[in-house]
Amino acid sequence: MNRRKAPLLVALALLLAGSALLVFKVRPGGDAAPESDPARAQAAASPQAQALAARNRAAPTAGNPEGAEAVEPPTGDLVSYLRSRYGSRIREPHTQMRMLEQLMRHFQKLNPTGWEADLLDLLKQAFPELYDELAQRLRQRLDYESWMKEHRAELKDKPEAERRAAIWEERNRLFGKEVAEKLWAAELRNTAVTDALKSIDAHPNATVGERMAQYKQSLQKTYGEHSQAYVQAHQQELMNRFLDLGSVQKDLMAMAPEQRAQNLRTIRQEMGLDPEALNRWDELDRVRDARWELGSQYMSEREALAQQYAGPELEARLTELRARYFSDEAQTIAEEEQSGFYRFTRPRQWGRN
Repeated sequence: MNRRKAPLLVALALLLAGSALLVFKVRPGGDAAPESDPARAQAAASPQAQALAARNRAAPTAGNPEGAEAVEPPTGDLVSYLRSRYGSRIREPHTQMRMLEQLMRHFQKLNPTGWEADLLDLLKQAFPELYDELAQRLRQRLDYESWMKEHRAELKDKPEAERRAAIWEERNRLFGKEVAEKLWAAELRNTAVTDALKSIDAHPNATVGERMAQYKQSLQKTYGEHSQAYVQAHQQELMNRFLDLGSVQKDLMAMAPEQRAQNLRTIRQEMGLDPEALNRWDELDRVRDARWELGSQYMSEREALAQQYAGPELEARLTELRARYFSDEAQTIAEEEQSGFYRFTRPRQWGRN
């Protein structure tokens, strides 16, 4: 075996063996599942994060207001059910839309051609004092859905900023600006964070730490008193969005390994990870680093073989090379390469792969 490669293979084997306990966990059924998110268990344990996640569970799309629920209403006394479930907040547009979305699915399933009349009749029984407002909200919802379907192709061809402006113009026209902003509040917050990240990425001279500080400020500004709970509930997503910035990756690439490891740990710490989760991430980073170094050596040897051999002789030598480097994964890597995919020529995304 190549002397240069042998110590690295041993180190990688030890890292993989040790990390098995760190990045895999056993499901109730007994099978092991990869834990690609060491922050997830910690985030899910927070009561505030659980409450916020429940509130945001139904994420909006460009086509539908946020708050749609997949839960079917119970059979039986629907009037009592609606009053119990939605009555305390029925005057809020967000609550109204959640209820209407649920009832639309329910009645469309029961009566595809006459569902709207059935739904309106139920609303009149459950909330007679708000019937006109709820009927109007339903009509707004249906008109908006029709508009989105009619203009889907046109919107798809527009630049992002123009598409966003056109959609919001129609939302404001149908629902009124105040109501529309309440119905799509989650989308507005996400857009604000996206715009902040673009600004952070464009800053020419900021350090990774300074960019993280700006990022946290933008989250605080966007989510206000709920920012801490939101971060706890979305640690992985928020870390990924920050690490995906080209400026952050460029800075991490330029660092020495020890400095890069410390910066990655600081980023995760700023996102609220506890010491145990931070240590799991540190170990996963070491496994990834060893894997990429091994892949770099493999690609160098592969290129040298490709310059010396061709045809069946080259393939035989590549088969032996993959077996030496990757053992059980050799066949998978061979199939990837046959399809034109070379995993070790992908860009290295520090903290991501």
